[in-house]
Amino acid sequence: MKQTIAVVGASRSRAKYGNKCVRAFAAEGWVVYPVNPDADEVEGFEAYPSIKAVPGELQRISVYLPPQMTARVIPEIADKGAWEVWFNPGSADADVLGKARDYGLAVRDGCSIRDIGRSPDEFP
Repeated sequence: MKQTIAVVGASRSRAKYGNKCVRAFAAEGWVVYPVNPDADEVEGFEAYPSIKAVPGELQRISVYLPPQMTARVIPEIADKGAWEVWFNPGSADADVLGKARDYGLAVRDGCSIRDIGRSPDEFP
């Protein structure tokens, strides 16, 4: 079974980290589900309007939203049941991390791209 990731805050702009994440995980062979309510596709992948709309089971969710938006989607992230949730730099503050832990999420605070042995700089 291939590894799966939803990128919440996936962007069509190649300069944004939410786009670099889509490209990095795709380059590593992951099945990528961009989540962006304003896009039909990101980097050739069908985009989904919400985490709830992503089909199937997810191993990972990687978040690229500002903390106030991240806080609003935590219940939906928890309902999806991913094995781990990465809050990338700038996506979470202490309140968001606490709320995520209260929901029982396997929280990772850091760069999900670096976790797979890649650098965001590889994806200009």
